[in-house]
Amino acid sequence: MSPVTRCAVRPGTYHDSVVLMRLQAALAALPGILDAGVVMATPANLALLTASGLLVEDSLSTVADDLLIAVKADSEPAAAEALSRVDALLQVRRQEVSEEHRPRSLETALRSLPQARWVLVSVPGRFAASVAHDALSLGLNVFLYSDNVSLADEVALKRRAHEKGLLVLGPDCGTAIVGGTGLGFANRTKPGRIGVIAASGTGLQAAVSFLHLRGFGVSQAIGIGGRDLAAEVGGITAAQALDLLRRDPETEVILFLSKPPAPEVARRLIALAHATDKPVVMSLLGTSPPLLHAWNVHFSIGVEAAIEEAILCLDGKDSGAVERACSFAAGQRWVRGLFSGGTLALELVARLSAVIEPVYSNVVTGAAQPIPDALHSQGHTILDLGADEFTVGRLHPMIDFDLRLRRLRQEAADPEVALILLDVVLGDGAHADPAGELAPVIQRLRDVAHGAGRDLDVAVVVIGTDLDPQDRKRQVEDLERAGARVCRSLIDMVDYTLHRLEEIAGGPSLFADPPVPLEAVRGPVTAINVGLELFHDSLAAQGAQTVQVDWKPPAGGNEKLAGILSRMKKR
Repeated sequence: MSPVTRCAVRPGTYHDSVVLMRLQAALAALPGILDAGVVMATPANLALLTASGLLVEDSLSTVADDLLIAVKADSEPAAAEALSRVDALLQVRRQEVSEEHRPRSLETALRSLPQARWVLVSVPGRFAASVAHDALSLGLNVFLYSDNVSLADEVALKRRAHEKGLLVLGPDCGTAIVGGTGLGFANRTKPGRIGVIAASGTGLQAAVSFLHLRGFGVSQAIGIGGRDLAAEVGGITAAQALDLLRRDPETEVILFLSKPPAPEVARRLIALAHATDKPVVMSLLGTSPPLLHAWNVHFSIGVEAAIEEAILCLDGKDSGAVERACSFAAGQRWVRGLFSGGTLALELVARLSAVIEPVYSNVVTGAAQPIPDALHSQGHTILDLGADEFTVGRLHPMIDFDLRLRRLRQEAADPEVALILLDVVLGDGAHADPAGELAPVIQRLRDVAHGAGRDLDVAVVVIGTDLDPQDRKRQVEDLERAGARVCRSLIDMVDYTLHRLEEIAGGPSLFADPPVPLEAVRGPVTAINVGLELFHDSLAAQGAQTVQVDWKPPAGGNEKLAGILSRMKKR
């Protein structure tokens, strides 16, 4: 006898996907049933049922909000018996919570749990944004597990949350740990001093699990959703999370993991990381780190390497703050680099342009911009003075300092310039006494700037050894007496530059206002769950106060009618 396939449709009937999964398993276990499928009748689900041989009725009429039950049986009576038991199977309820006592709206749920700070949303994506907006209207933070939320809705939700000092984690946010309680698919871990931010759900779970296995716990683990670092969203939640963790007294080290970010978003987040007073370890997957370590920010490739770096920072091996040489006046904001070495200029441009923009140069790489007129700087400018356009008819700037001294005076006269970067290259054939020419000019230019009510900072990297004829030690001493900051290496110069830029930008004022209150991530967690009941069960099992909303699609799933009702509610 050939298998029999039969279907049943329940128009406008909604159950969460866990209930549907359990119903499907119960039907498949009935006598004579070979296979079963229980889905909402979306086009994608219909295609899957067809591919599985469970949907063979061409005349079947459904819409996306209908419940579709399909069974494949070894006989017609077995198929009929299975479909007749659907209602009875759907009536099986959790014994510990009575259906009658569940609120049917967020407003009612909040009246029964007025101390709630979070709403977990896991309803179908086309309804999720509306539920999340309702939560924000009630002053609640949102853990938005739902996927298939439009990018426009995500941007609108996050901008609105930012304006209200609230968080929207997600959409498509699978996991978080706040106040010691896991939201969504969270791992149970010991409390600790490392705060984790991740745009990857499995990456966040891997991080907290590895830390736990290494004997380290987490203070908070904030999932931000996979699209938060896209250019359109702009890292809104990531920036809020950085601000939260820099203020969180339980967090000593911040670990930031992400999928490939938009370059402009990466630059902003690195600047924010520099503006914290805690070590920040960043693994921006899919990008090359601009450097290994810059002041309080460490860069790693991969989750495990980032975890090891975070543990080292926790053990007090961070390099600490950079000593400030001066304080800049209002309006001073640009960095100008005048290099005799093309390779040094190229590396500096590559590293800085990964963090700040725009960087103009006559050696262009990565995100750097070609300078329209190499004789006149604009914005942040890094120049190779040994390039062809500067050396026609004159000696290389490692030998002849005339061009560099002229350009140094030109840059110092610009009232918007804050920091000038130079290299000094020693060795046979190079200038016999570079500091002898540079130091007096640096001192004079700094004095002139001070007299005009501003400070001029100069940083120099000295390339050479103690065996070179110029006497490296004396060169360094002469430059430092003139007030220059002598950097140990180019990385040290990048480190110093980024730190000074953070000061120019105003430090913590870079962060969004109003801030998200720390109470959002402090225990005990109180939350309202809208959608998957397993999240409600998980919260309750962890000792959190929680209420499950008996949510149904508005207007029975009729989106046109739901839109009309929504507009009427706003009047």
